[in-house]
Amino acid sequence: MSGGVEANGMDDVRRPLLEPLDISAADKRIRTLKFKIGEIHCASCSTTIESVVGKLNGVKSVTVSPIHGQAAVDYIPELINGSKIKEAIEDAGFPVDEFPEQDVAVCRLRIKGMMCTSCSESIESALRMVDGVKNAVVGLALEEAKVHFDPNITDTCLIINAIEDAGFGSELVSSGNDVNKVHLKIEGVNSSEDMTIIQSSLESVEGVNNVEVDVLEKKVTITYDADLIGPRSLIQCIEEAGSKPKSYQASLYVPPRRREVEQQLETRMYRNQFFLSCLFSVPVFLFSMVLPMLSPYGDWLMYKIHNTLTVGMLLRWILCTPVQFIIGRRFYVGSYHALRRRSANMDVLVALGTNVAYFYSVYIAMKSLALDNFEGEDFFETSSMLISFILLGKYLEALARGKTSDALAKLTDLAPDTAYLLSLDDDGNATSEIEISTQLIQRNDILKIVPGAKVPVDGIVISGQSHVNESMITGEARPISKRLGDKVIGGTMNENGCLQVKATHVGSETALSQIVQLVEAAQLARAPVQKIADKISKFFVPTVVIAAFLTWLSWFILGEFSLYPMFWIPKGMDRFELALQFGISVLVVACPCALGLATPTAVMVATGKGATQGVLIKGGNALEKAHKVTTVVFDKTGTLTVGKPTVVSAVLFSNYSMEEFCVVATATEANSEHPIAKSIVEHAKRFLNKFGSNEHLVEAKDFEVHTGAGVSGRVGDKLVLVGNKRLMREYNVQVGPEVEQFISENEKLARTCVLVSIDGKVAGSFAVTDPLKPEAACVVSYLHSMGISSIMVTGDNWATASAIAREVGIDKVFAETDPMGKADRIKELQMKGLTVAMVGDGINDSPALAAADIGMAIGAGTDVAIEAADIVLMKSNLEDVVTAIDLSRKTMSRIWLNYVWAMGYNILGMPVAAGILFPFSGIRLPPWLAGACMAASSVSVVCSSLLLQSYKKPLQFQNVSAKSAQQCTSD
Repeated sequence: MSGGVEANGMDDVRRPLLEPLDISAADKRIRTLKFKIGEIHCASCSTTIESVVGKLNGVKSVTVSPIHGQAAVDYIPELINGSKIKEAIEDAGFPVDEFPEQDVAVCRLRIKGMMCTSCSESIESALRMVDGVKNAVVGLALEEAKVHFDPNITDTCLIINAIEDAGFGSELVSSGNDVNKVHLKIEGVNSSEDMTIIQSSLESVEGVNNVEVDVLEKKVTITYDADLIGPRSLIQCIEEAGSKPKSYQASLYVPPRRREVEQQLETRMYRNQFFLSCLFSVPVFLFSMVLPMLSPYGDWLMYKIHNTLTVGMLLRWILCTPVQFIIGRRFYVGSYHALRRRSANMDVLVALGTNVAYFYSVYIAMKSLALDNFEGEDFFETSSMLISFILLGKYLEALARGKTSDALAKLTDLAPDTAYLLSLDDDGNATSEIEISTQLIQRNDILKIVPGAKVPVDGIVISGQSHVNESMITGEARPISKRLGDKVIGGTMNENGCLQVKATHVGSETALSQIVQLVEAAQLARAPVQKIADKISKFFVPTVVIAAFLTWLSWFILGEFSLYPMFWIPKGMDRFELALQFGISVLVVACPCALGLATPTAVMVATGKGATQGVLIKGGNALEKAHKVTTVVFDKTGTLTVGKPTVVSAVLFSNYSMEEFCVVATATEANSEHPIAKSIVEHAKRFLNKFGSNEHLVEAKDFEVHTGAGVSGRVGDKLVLVGNKRLMREYNVQVGPEVEQFISENEKLARTCVLVSIDGKVAGSFAVTDPLKPEAACVVSYLHSMGISSIMVTGDNWATASAIAREVGIDKVFAETDPMGKADRIKELQMKGLTVAMVGDGINDSPALAAADIGMAIGAGTDVAIEAADIVLMKSNLEDVVTAIDLSRKTMSRIWLNYVWAMGYNILGMPVAAGILFPFSGIRLPPWLAGACMAASSVSVVCSSLLLQSYKKPLQFQNVSAKSAQQCTSD
């Protein structure tokens, strides 16, 4: 229960007390809208606009500049939106220019009651009809929806109402502003006024975005900005809000995980309904099929109460009715909502089949009661057994679907529950140590990580040395050495040393939280192959209903005209009843659910499994495209190579001293982010420190980056160029024979030569080497064995690039290529009909990553590269390129197998249910058995997807010996 709801319920009693709180809450959500207004000729025009807009309800202030025609409007989005402000200005006769795009907010919702693809499509359709909703995606297997909407036009309450109007349950999981959220339990609260005081105190704190209070449960949920405030400060604020004699105490409250709780509730609900239905269905089955053949029970059941109505028929009627209308009520509700949406789902098929069987049986029972010479067979056992078997199928399906998100649950459990918080004095010595909940950690806290303990949040080591096992996050099997200045990841295991860590990322900002969010988003994203099920679902149920009717009609006509022998009719049935059983069987044997689950369950398992292997796949689209890859394009620096270049030699070609040379090179390269630039700066500083140089390090002015060529700047009065030969050519700097020979000798050794020009003359050069990753050649060879060609693209010179390519076994090279040139090369390959994956790690790889069919960002790369990529490789190991493609292939094979299973089941099951084998073999599928087959099909598809959990990496380089590595390369 939110504070707003509680307050509204008490308006009549405490209006003066609560109204000021509502106003301050609104003030905290004031937004500013800036835009240009045309045809403003004087101050009078601006005054007119300010007057018109200022009168609008919800507008706090208006400022219009008559000189620039610029307007700034502060408004409360709950009361008015930007489009109404724009309309008011235009109605006053002034055109509005450069009006900003509408705000787009995002929320995630949990959906209850979805059965098949038809349900998810209906929800998407209902959401898109809501005014202000930009886009909506509903995940059937995940049972969630992600909605993009304009917060000025609609809100989450209206979105939830739209889902509920469509006949489904819904609740908010998170909204776009729920970046950091803490739940607190309050003690010392005796009335709603106390909660109002606490809410008011919290809302006045800088950094608090939203406060929700639950008066009955005495709980507070706070959304806050981690840059400004933390959970411990919020607890302190609550405790300080109390005054004698009242005092408040706040403690952390961890709400149960909604998804897990709801999965457990759903599983328990289906289990209980199944057992309850069995309580009635098993006796009905016994009274119908077993006991009539046993004496004296058969005689007792056949005893006629009135006319031809027997004890057995009456008992079956009585026991079947609760199953049909109480336990089976969910099928009626689902059918009603589906038909109201002008669609049809599995509920419609079940309701139709069971109703036909039940009401025909009621007709037989009433006729038996009324006539003394009537003989007829009821189908009460068909109705009750059918519902029982479908509930059993749903129970087993719920159990299996709960396991599809096991990998994600394991990731969320990695973070420890508690951590040791240190207080340090000015000298950096620990003065106190307390154990706190991980959720109470704030940015810049100093934490102690003892051997064997998990790292609670992301941070930087400020003291100590140890090895940390990061396999649970990155998949890297070997423990990583950590010392002063190294980064640590929350959820990883500290092995043998004690570390002091400064928290840098907390709450939802940690790498672990980001991984979980990315995987959840990926599981929600729909794979293109899902369109097959979407198309089939639109006509599946109507086709089944028509097929069932035609089946009944065909058998009935054949019987009426005696076109089949009488001995075909089972004992106790007539022609109509036999035809009706065939029709009902066709109706209930068809299963649209299996089709709908074929893709999303496989995507859920695969993305979760990939995350545990250090491969983050951003959605079904990326997962599907990766299996089509025919060419992998590798960047060189940081991808094929380690990415930590080192200077192996520095040579002078002028009269400058090495000290002067190093100073100008350092000053010019200091502002560059390129790894080679950093290695030159480190080398130069090391040289100057080693020889105790007194040269003063200066800063370069007019610094400029020449993409793919180098950098330039002025150091003092000298123009300095640092880069390759292309940069020298651009500035008409002559490269003499001596320099050319130095370059040629080093390029043959796969080294990169960086030339330094001072005032138009080459002063010297650095020879830089970047060692290859040990697994590079093995990965290229393995990709070749998979039928995938490898290409290298780099901004480095041709000679160095070719030498490295030969070493790893790559035949085709694109060298001396700038970032946009890399993207152009990708497009050229795509125009030849190739499906291209680009593997890179730096900012300069982002255009190519975006241009490729599949962009793979090495995890050690930059945030920009990761943002542009479709697949993120958490560790800098190239073997994960193979893992990503192989996992995609395995997943797509599994999806197609699921489709073959689901489609094949329906294609084979419906003719058998229609009686195609009956004339030749006497095999007939009774309706209750057809229902059991339908339930089994969904369970089998989910279990098929779960087999992906046993996936293992195809290439494990660290387990390969030198001899077998050579063999791998040659394969």
